Amino acid sequence: MSVERHIAEMLQQIARQQDIVEIAPQGSTPKAAVMAHVAEQYGYTYGMAYRTGFKNSLVQVRMYRDPQPDARVREAATITAHPQAGNGGTVPGLEPGSLKPLPEAVGAVAVLKDLIAFDVMALYVADRSQKVKGYLACAVLTVLLLIDRSPVEAVASGGAVALLLTVAFKVGAIRREKIAQRLTDAGLLAVRDEQGGQRFLRPGQQLPGHTNPFAA
Repeated sequence: MSVERHIAEMLQQIARQQDIVEIAPQGSTPKAAVMAHVAEQYGYTYGMAYRTGFKNSLVQVRMYRDPQPDARVREAATITAHPQAGNGGTVPGLEPGSLKPLPEAVGAVAVLKDLIAFDVMALYVADRSQKVKGYLACAVLTVLLLIDRSPVEAVASGGAVALLLTVAFKVGAIRREKIAQRLTDAGLLAVRDEQGGQRFLRPGQQLPGHTNPFAA
């Protein structure tokens, strides 16, 4: 899908002043971060990100319409400055004809990239129950292998898979901790959502609700 079509589809949602805008570019987290930054210029704020689609190959970002007065001012200024965005004209924060952020937008896009990556990685950072399920699966695999292999081979194969799981869990946790530190250094605040998962919010922001991410 072309850059123009990506932007045009997102701006169509924004033009309808939807409370929630879904961004799902076919590509990497950096592309999603860039488009989220564009949406912010139109008065939206980052809500959450998750993987969806076939084999969880698609990163989807949910943006919420920011009801704060300064968001409406930002939106009006953006519409005035970029009247042809999504129709071949300039797009706020982006180099013409690309999804590459302008120098002044690089920092903001980097923060959004970390927010998206942190939320998306929650799927792969195992909690205690996930670890139990993973190691139980290794035990079942070992038992199944005992049917047509020697005990040594079966145990070795099951143990190898368990080792890979352990390494994957550890690497995922370390990567997420590094992202969390960068978000903290950027001034964001760590909170817990209703499911107990860790999230990061900008100062003064609350966890997104159905229509108002700042509702008390």
